[in-house]
Amino acid sequence: MNLTTPFTEAVGIEVPLICGAMYPCSNPELIAAVSAAGGIGIIQPISMSYVHGHELRAGIQLIRGLTDKPVGFNAIVEKSSKTYEDRMKGWVDIALEEGVRLFITALGKPDWVVEKVHAVGGVVYHDVTERKWAERALEFDVDGLICVNSRAGGHAGAKTPAALMDELGDLGVPLICAGGVGGPEDFIDALKLGYAGVQMGTRFIATTECKAHDDYKRAIVGAKADDIVLTEKISGVPVAVINTPYIEKVGTKAGPVMRRALRHAKLKHYARMYYSLKSVFQLKRASLQGMNYKDYFQAGRSVDGVTEVEPAGDVVRRFAEAARGA
Repeated sequence: MNLTTPFTEAVGIEVPLICGAMYPCSNPELIAAVSAAGGIGIIQPISMSYVHGHELRAGIQLIRGLTDKPVGFNAIVEKSSKTYEDRMKGWVDIALEEGVRLFITALGKPDWVVEKVHAVGGVVYHDVTERKWAERALEFDVDGLICVNSRAGGHAGAKTPAALMDELGDLGVPLICAGGVGGPEDFIDALKLGYAGVQMGTRFIATTECKAHDDYKRAIVGAKADDIVLTEKISGVPVAVINTPYIEKVGTKAGPVMRRALRHAKLKHYARMYYSLKSVFQLKRASLQGMNYKDYFQAGRSVDGVTEVEPAGDVVRRFAEAARGA
């Protein structure tokens, strides 16, 4: 199988494999290791600054000291507040100044990101879960789509990889399969469906470079697809997590008051903000400090393909070798 795709050509990489941006797991060493091996790691600016302690420019320069290969940047473009929007615009400017040319946007209108990135010859891919969001993103001239399916970790979609390809395959832009890729066979299957690449998160948490706690990595290695459940208690909308004893104890549904608030036209923004602020601290503690904390381990159904903790570069090379031989 030839690994050259419209995505690899556009971003200048050898293997059509993205290490997706993850809060709180996207540390500079993990990002650099994936890029150095021929894939591409994605910077998550909130993780960089507020979890791993690097001012964004310094963090990007740290990555550049580890590899000169391309890296990407995750821009959440949701207009939650003017302060946040201004901060994200500043982060995007820094990333562009430091030579980043792939941007992955989500949760809002990517128009201003596209304008800035296209002005310097970069590309923008936007997260989508169904056709209406894909068509809306294409109105803003994004270059490709990250197709988040039902097997993804975090905020998963509702459709299978095959169903999303059937739904979006005629849109004329490269599509990236996000979710359900834990082993080389999954990678090969996604490329055979017609995807121009895959995005993985869960697989890269269980690597030596990722600074997630060993409890988190062991939980991923030990879990099966049936152990992944959706909880509303992180952000107010379903998020895929490992079904730990704590999850079983507290349940997965928002309480009646919060359910009403999440459906209310004027209150839903504040309800989502409450959940988001709460989850920032919960996910950080659980991911970095382990099972002593009664919190959440985000993961997708791709855990089925994760059988050991290994170097991130080995993951990229192993997947690439398997695909080239397919």
